[in-house]
Amino acid sequence: MIPIIGLVVGIVAGFILQPTVPAPLEPYVPIAIIAALDAVVGAVRALGEKRFDDRVFVISFVSNVLIAAAMVYLGDQLGVGSQLSTGVIVVLGIRIFSNAAAIRRQVFHA
Repeated sequence: MIPIIGLVVGIVAGFILQPTVPAPLEPYVPIAIIAALDAVVGAVRALGEKRFDDRVFVISFVSNVLIAAAMVYLGDQLGVGSQLSTGVIVVLGIRIFSNAAAIRRQVFHA
């Protein structure tokens, strides 16, 4: 129940406060969101398999976001930022769809 309350409070706060992202950080936001989604979908899968651990989730969430942001930063420094960003999105997208397929198999037993 607490995570749902936190989610609702966060969404309402976002609508009320309407935060802005500083221009230098804008390239990192989509990558951070995809990395966070990967961790959340992985957590849902682990929850369905009855092996969810909150510590693993928090570490996975933070490390996914930091590693993805570091890769995009490295790509920017090397002059291949958009290509590396695309690579990160593709890899994390594959993981998200893989976990979603596993969740679908668990739910529908197919």
